Amino acid sequence: MGTLKSGLFGGFHGKVGNLVGYTLKGKYVIRMIGKSEKPLTPARKANCQKMTVVNEILSPSIHAIRAGFRLAVVGTYKNEYNEAVSYNKKNALQGEYPNISLDYTKVLMSMGTLPVAVNPSITQIEDKITFTWNPSVFPGSEYAKDRTMLVIYFPDIKETCYQLIGAKRIEGKDEILISHEHINERMEAYISFAKDNGKAVSNSVYAGSLNASSQVITDIKTEEEVDVSGTGELTIQNEDEKKSGKKFGTIFSLQSSFSSDLLAPKRRDIFSPPS
Repeated sequence: MGTLKSGLFGGFHGKVGNLVGYTLKGKYVIRMIGKSEKPLTPARKANCQKMTVVNEILSPSIHAIRAGFRLAVVGTYKNEYNEAVSYNKKNALQGEYPNISLDYTKVLMSMGTLPVAVNPSITQIEDKITFTWNPSVFPGSEYAKDRTMLVIYFPDIKETCYQLIGAKRIEGKDEILISHEHINERMEAYISFAKDNGKAVSNSVYAGSLNASSQVITDIKTEEEVDVSGTGELTIQNEDEKKSGKKFGTIFSLQSSFSSDLLAPKRRDIFSPPS
């Protein structure tokens, strides 16, 4: 049911038939909804997958996106989330349909004109994630008191933890606590800065990854898969073995950080007031 807000000839809010009305930044908007009868072309399928992939990281990060892209849409009829989707869809994807995925190093969680974090990195001790960066400013700098905005995304469970008001830029270090259930989850981290008065923000910068699901550890320089037994089983043969003519293979190991707590985690939003 739609609701008239300004009389018979004003805009309305809600759904009437196949029309949906709402207000966007003081402007009445009416849209038609319906099911397309057109067949899905390869281009449309690719676009649908791009939207799905981008929304997987942005949707659980909605509060950080609203703070980070707020100034980027001032003076327009755009909203923060759509602007974030538009940017990341164009710049943070890799691969071709049906194998489109995110390049986490290129994802943007905020957009602005302040100087970005220099050489950021992250470390973990249990449920405490520490962000460090090169302050690159002096005490009297106009940027010294800029506050951090920290975002940690958990790709395997598609949840986000964030801190919108953190340490000062000049401190070169900040911390964020995550749920104990998430300490073994894979993490992708981002850092940006904002003015205390909220009148300026920086682009976010990728700070690193923790707890990658698996890593292959080997000490060979050049390797290829060869059948050394004639049984169809594959081993790894390195360059020295090829030169010597011996086929004894190389043993390698997999390190996995899959957690038994993968199921039913709860999102934890963290806010810290300025000191």
